[in-house]
Amino acid sequence: MTTATRTTLLRRTLVTTAALALALPVAGGATAFADGRDSTGGTGGTGGTGGVSMRDTATAPLHLPRPTGPFAVGRDTLHLVDKSRPDPWVPSADARELMISVYYPGRHGGGRPTSYTSEEEARLMLEWWKLDKQVSPAAYSATRTFARTGTRPAPGRFPLIVLSPGFSAPRATLTHLAEDLASRGFVVATVDHAYETTGTAFPGGRILTCEACAGADKPGRGKAVTAGRAKDLSYVIDRLTGRKATWRHARMIDAERIGAGGHSIGGAAALATMTSDRRVRAGMNMDGSFHTGPAGIGGRPFLMLGTEVQHTPGVEDGKNWDETWQGLDGWKRWLTVAGSGHFTFTDAPVLMGQAGVVDPEVPLSGERSERITRAYIGAFYEQHLRGTPQPLLDGPTPGNPEVTFQRR
Repeated sequence: MTTATRTTLLRRTLVTTAALALALPVAGGATAFADGRDSTGGTGGTGGTGGVSMRDTATAPLHLPRPTGPFAVGRDTLHLVDKSRPDPWVPSADARELMISVYYPGRHGGGRPTSYTSEEEARLMLEWWKLDKQVSPAAYSATRTFARTGTRPAPGRFPLIVLSPGFSAPRATLTHLAEDLASRGFVVATVDHAYETTGTAFPGGRILTCEACAGADKPGRGKAVTAGRAKDLSYVIDRLTGRKATWRHARMIDAERIGAGGHSIGGAAALATMTSDRRVRAGMNMDGSFHTGPAGIGGRPFLMLGTEVQHTPGVEDGKNWDETWQGLDGWKRWLTVAGSGHFTFTDAPVLMGQAGVVDPEVPLSGERSERITRAYIGAFYEQHLRGTPQPLLDGPTPGNPEVTFQRR
C-alpha cells in the first residue's frame, strides 16, 4: 500500500493533524493505519479502504496480552476538574476537565472486571479512523482487559507514571502498557485531555469530541497542545500526591519517584512537563515530534522510542529529534524499531491484528509490537525510578533485532 493510498484512506485525520505531526492513526503490525510519513504529506481523496487487506475476521473476542509482573492489577476511574484555568478549546468551559484511569499493583483475588472502553467511544474512534466497517464498536469496546475494579492495593509504596496519548487518540490506546507497568509495581495514570480525543465519556452522559482538531494546522497549535498537556499532567500529579491528593489509594504512591511519558504529542508533553515540574524524575516519548525544547530538565533521563521512517538521525523527518537530542544533557537513549508504524507502541496493532486488519507495509506483528514496547519502556522506568540496572538499555540484543540504538 503506497503512501498516497494511505493518505486517501485517512484524509480526514490528515486534514486535522498534518501540520502538527501529532498522532495520525498509525500502527505497527496488522493495522490499517498510515505511518508517520503521512504527517508531512498532502491530502488525497476520501475513498474507501485503499490497499488495506482483510483476513477472515477473528471469531474469538479481542483481548489484551497478559501482564508480565507478579502483581494483580487494579483500576480506578477519576474525573478531575481544574478550576484554576479555563479549557483552551472551548471558551465557555470555565474549568479544564480530565478523565484518568489509575492502574495500580494489587492483591490477587477479588475485584470486578473492567471495560476497555464504552461502545460509543469505540464507535467515534473507529469512524474517525474509517475502520468501523472492519471492526464493530461492540467488539472493540468488549476487548478483554486484566485490570479489575475494587482490587485491594498491594502493600508498600510504588513509583507513579503519568501517560498521555496521541492527539485524537483516547487513553484506552495505552492500556496494555499501563496494565503491564502496574503488574510490575508502578501506579500508572492514563489521561484523556478534554476536547482532544475522538470521543471521551465524562460524567453526566457527556461525550466530548475533538474540538481541538478544528484548525489543527494553524501555526503554533502543536506547541499550544503540548503546553496545555504539560499543565494537565502536573495537575494530575497534584491530585494523586501530596496535600491535594484525592485518590483513595494515594498513600501507596512514592511521590519522590515520578515519571511521565506518552505516545506522539503525549510524549512531547512529557518532556514539556519535565521542563516545568521538577517532581518528574524521568520521561519518555513514543514516536512523537517535539514542540518544545529540553532546556530545564537538568540532567534527568529521557528515552526516545520511534519508527525508522520518521525518527532516524540525519533524515529529513529526523531533524526534530536531532535537535532535541542535542539539548538533552543527562542519561538518554534514541531507539528505533524496524518494521514499525506510528501506533506500534499502543494497543492498536494488537487489537487490529486480532480483528484481521492488515497493512502489508507495516510488517511488525502485534505480538512483537507489544513485547518490544513493554520491554523497553518497562526497563527504562525500572532503571530510573527504582534504580535497578537494566542491561537491555545498554545496547543491541539478539532477542530484539528490530531495535536499533541510534545514539547513546
